[in-house]
Amino acid sequence: MIKRLAALLLLIMLLAPAAAADSPWGWLGIRIRDLSEQEMDEISKKYGLREGFGVYVVEVMKETPAEGSGLQPGDLIVGFRDRPVVDTRTLQRLIAHTTSGDTVGLTILRREEGRRRLSVRVGAMPDAVAADRVAAEFGFLVRDPEGQVEESTSRLTSPPTVAAILAKSPAEKAGLQVGDTLVEVNGRPVLTL
Repeated sequence: MIKRLAALLLLIMLLAPAAAADSPWGWLGIRIRDLSEQEMDEISKKYGLREGFGVYVVEVMKETPAEGSGLQPGDLIVGFRDRPVVDTRTLQRLIAHTTSGDTVGLTILRREEGRRRLSVRVGAMPDAVAADRVAAEFGFLVRDPEGQVEESTSRLTSPPTVAAILAKSPAEKAGLQVGDTLVEVNGRPVLTL
């Protein structure tokens, strides 16, 4: 029982940025993918990089911080706040842990133009995207407490419950179970989804 609680506390601490209403995850509004070994080798040779690294921008969503910055499909993001971007997971974490409203520098490689630096004002991750991110990264979904949300404030009148857990996910390994109630995250009450 104590082991399960310790694992659950660890999982909750990882989720704290998503649950804290005053500290939403940062968001750019892009769909990205990792580069293949062959692509990394070609980029290394073409741009004189010691190691091939970066993330390929597959899509830039409309009316998002990424679109406003001038980021384009086909760009390679190789730096975020002067930190190297080696894969999608690195970039997602760097963006997610940036405060909404902060302006950051992106270093990109653009076909025909070479290396460029863009400034982008990070937005707040929309709730639906945040829920998908939690599901993908931690392996669980929560159920919106039906009829228990104050419409004027979007605050919960009762905490959400775990609706599903993916097998072999961090949530399952931490001991989270379907039906568990999420009362607080990192010592703070869960007030919104």
